[in-house]
Amino acid sequence: MKNSEFLWILLLLLVTTLKSEGKEHKLVYQIDIKKEIDNTSRIYLSNGLAEANALGADAVLIHINTYGGLLEAADSMRTAILYNPVPVYVFIDNNAASAGALISIACKKIFMRKGANIGAATVVNQTGTAMPDKYQSYMRAMIRSTAEAHGKDTIIQGKDTLYKWKRDPLIAEAMVDERVVVPNLIDTGKVLTFTADEALQWGYCDGIAETPSEVITRYLGYNDYELKTYTPSWYDDLKGFLMSPILQSILIIIIIGGIYFEMQTPGLGFPSAAALAAAILYFAPLYLDGLAQNWEILVFIIGLILIVVEIFVIPDFGIAGISGIIFLVAGLTLSLLGNTDFNFEGVSTREIGDATLTVLVGLVLGFVLIIWLSNKIGHKGMFRKVALQKDLEEAHSSPSLTALIGKEGTAFTVLRPSGKVMIDGEVYDGVSDSGFIEKGTQVKIVRFENAQVYVETL
Repeated sequence: MKNSEFLWILLLLLVTTLKSEGKEHKLVYQIDIKKEIDNTSRIYLSNGLAEANALGADAVLIHINTYGGLLEAADSMRTAILYNPVPVYVFIDNNAASAGALISIACKKIFMRKGANIGAATVVNQTGTAMPDKYQSYMRAMIRSTAEAHGKDTIIQGKDTLYKWKRDPLIAEAMVDERVVVPNLIDTGKVLTFTADEALQWGYCDGIAETPSEVITRYLGYNDYELKTYTPSWYDDLKGFLMSPILQSILIIIIIGGIYFEMQTPGLGFPSAAALAAAILYFAPLYLDGLAQNWEILVFIIGLILIVVEIFVIPDFGIAGISGIIFLVAGLTLSLLGNTDFNFEGVSTREIGDATLTVLVGLVLGFVLIIWLSNKIGHKGMFRKVALQKDLEEAHSSPSLTALIGKEGTAFTVLRPSGKVMIDGEVYDGVSDSGFIEKGTQVKIVRFENAQVYVETL
């Protein structure tokens, strides 16, 4: 009986030992952010966190080295870090400036390499000039709330209980605004940037290490661990590239330009194909990323339909055309916002502003391009095949066209305002001076300019 009890105790001890050994083996998931903070790096982090959570990782370690980047992407990244169920740590390998500082402060613990820096989070434009105060105000609030999210430490001193921020929000704010004063640390007129030793002293670094392995073994205490690193795919890079605000504006330019030049030419051709391809490239990555929803794309399509109806059905530009433009712009803008169905509570005013700016820049540049190309079409070059008229040099060499002034004929095609007219059995390129002219309408040639005849309705 005693022998049996002894064997059961040995078996229980063995099982307990095996379980404890199993628990010592840790999975650490590493995500490298060693580039500008943009939509591509946001995709790296999002996919990496999803894979780490799916694998049951014990910790996520971000290996970061960046001078900053897009604030909108950084905001999305810091939110994902703060609310990730698996603790996220960061190892700063040389630089965590601007947007990189915001992302690092969101992590549970910050580890830095000797000689690394963190800070300088002022919002600047493409030329490095500080943006207006409304942008700085938003960044100050964002970085302050990120520091506050880590809470306070409770300190007992005799009979007194003190609460101290784990990461002082005022220090985080001083990284953005040179007007913020932190006693014994920084005066006004300077934006705060920490070295590794300074960050350690002021609570913005939890340890200094030279490699991620040292962070894991020395500070996280994982001696028996497996390190798995996220490997970006070509699709991640392509998706991030297509979601670049600059490229999105260019795609909008192509969409608007394609629609306009398709209106100037009979039938469907290159302009409509270019507009369709640009629309697909614009919406596809946003849809796959969960930003563009079905109803938002439908709004854009309705806008296109209304514009087409205005062009082909209703002669004068009116309600349908104006509504079409509003729907088109709304569809392009809404697809850039991170709303859920018709709920916009989680969408900040900055996100709305950035989305609107991206679309408006594309629209304005699109109209500028239309005006410029309208003067170029017909000359020798890449756009000559889009034009309705014959080669200008050939047309100028035919002085007989001036003799057509005053003659009457019919609209051979719809003129909106360009098209074809038939005079004395011959078809010529024509432009309407009377607005929209239906096919078959009686017209009269009033002048000849730039190798084209200009007509009016009789």
